[in-house]
Amino acid sequence: MPAAVVEYKGWKEGYRCGYCASERGKVSAGMWAHSMTVQDYQDLIDRGWRRSGKYVYKPIMNQTCCPQYTIRCQALRFQTSKSHKKVLKKMLKFISKGDVSKGVSEEEPMDSHIEDAVTCDFAYKSESHVSQSELTPLSVDHTERVENEDKDIGETKEEVNAQQVESGSLQICAHKDTRVPGEPSHSAKIVHAPPKPGKGADLSKPPCRKAKDIRKERKLQKLLQNQTCASEGSELQAGDQVFLLQNSKSKTNQRKTIEDFVFVSLPDDAQHKLEVRLVPVSFEDPQFKSSFNQSATLFAKYQMAIHKDTPSDCGENEFTRFLCNSPLEAENAPNGPECGYGSFHQQYWLDGKIIAVGVIDILPYCVSSVYLYYDPDYSFLSLGVYSALREIAFTRQLHEKAPDLCFYYMGFYIHSCPKMRYKGQYRPSDLLCPETYVWTPIEQCLPLLEHSKYCRFNQDVKAVDEGRIKELGRVRVLHKRTVMPYSVYKKRRKGPSDEASVQQYASLVGQTCSERMLLFRS
Repeated sequence: MPAAVVEYKGWKEGYRCGYCASERGKVSAGMWAHSMTVQDYQDLIDRGWRRSGKYVYKPIMNQTCCPQYTIRCQALRFQTSKSHKKVLKKMLKFISKGDVSKGVSEEEPMDSHIEDAVTCDFAYKSESHVSQSELTPLSVDHTERVENEDKDIGETKEEVNAQQVESGSLQICAHKDTRVPGEPSHSAKIVHAPPKPGKGADLSKPPCRKAKDIRKERKLQKLLQNQTCASEGSELQAGDQVFLLQNSKSKTNQRKTIEDFVFVSLPDDAQHKLEVRLVPVSFEDPQFKSSFNQSATLFAKYQMAIHKDTPSDCGENEFTRFLCNSPLEAENAPNGPECGYGSFHQQYWLDGKIIAVGVIDILPYCVSSVYLYYDPDYSFLSLGVYSALREIAFTRQLHEKAPDLCFYYMGFYIHSCPKMRYKGQYRPSDLLCPETYVWTPIEQCLPLLEHSKYCRFNQDVKAVDEGRIKELGRVRVLHKRTVMPYSVYKKRRKGPSDEASVQQYASLVGQTCSERMLLFRS
């Protein structure tokens, strides 16, 4: 498996934010990923990174105007809310009967904002112009000789303490639990904060039950009681026997799963046909190639109607750059999903026409939502919510073959921007602590975010980033097509020191990724 190759671009400060409209409030770090393994990207998003095309960025949380917290849904425990059921039922009615709802969903589609790389031109400026030949390491034997250079001359490896970066005080810290990657700390206490009026159900109380179900339960109890007390010769009425038979086989008031709505059988005379196709993002894939033009046209239509882009902002080049170019190397593993790992387009075909595309990454422990675009003519179907629910169901489906894959990552949760809080409605979900990189139940985070837009969620004051950089000399570098540890490169380097930049990079990606990925140095 080839190693990831990245070019660190440093910090970008004082550029426009698409969430609060601040002209100079956004602060993030970024790197250009020439290639990346799915495990590397999984580890990076578990440290607050995110990709747009091949540009991978991380908000500097304690400095940016609108802190963006990585959010994941626990797909295996997901329960549909009342509003989710409405969207699913609306789609079923439309497909089976052709019913068109006049209501318009207030919820945003999943990740319909990518200002970090689209609105600003940072990604364009950061794009690499390094030739492919420079990115190809020489033979392994040569690399091993260079990596052992320190040992040959008897030098001891330098140990570098994790320091704060000169350009700002990064409060970066991480996981204590390693049993399941990204699992929240066992010591984390879940706090159910009562919601404000109109903000949803009170999670501290049991879920409401329908009166019809309560009546059924009472009738069943009464019938069972009568059956026990009745004399041997008495018989239950035929209708009551059927009722008992039906209800004794299932739990009373059993909740419907998301699969009950998504994979329901449709009547033979259904008015429409909806087909969801998973297509690998590769121009070598025949399905991807044949649907490219239709997909690119739909992207432009969506961007111009929903985000008011000009035609030049959303042409084929822009579509390819942000939604087709991916650094992730496709990978198939024996215990992985049948479709493999990598980047995909999940296309929603209605009566032979694409009406929506969900761009997703399938990673070792999750399905990560990248972007969604859809035909504005079908806004009445709430395709943003519907596609998110389908992706959660898809995650559960993949879990059957790949047991480690059990989370649905929804990108960033931005509490300071009210219209971006909708992601918190997919429960149960967790937010990533920006200092210790431990997952924390969202119910515990919300009261903190009401008081401050930037928060450390991990309440253990002694907890630190377990994945922080401890040995800068062990960072892997690709220089003149040769792989070497930074300790060797540092001695060979001519010109001013780049240690501050490498330290900043390593502190953001963590020790594990810094020793696995190759940091390109010219």
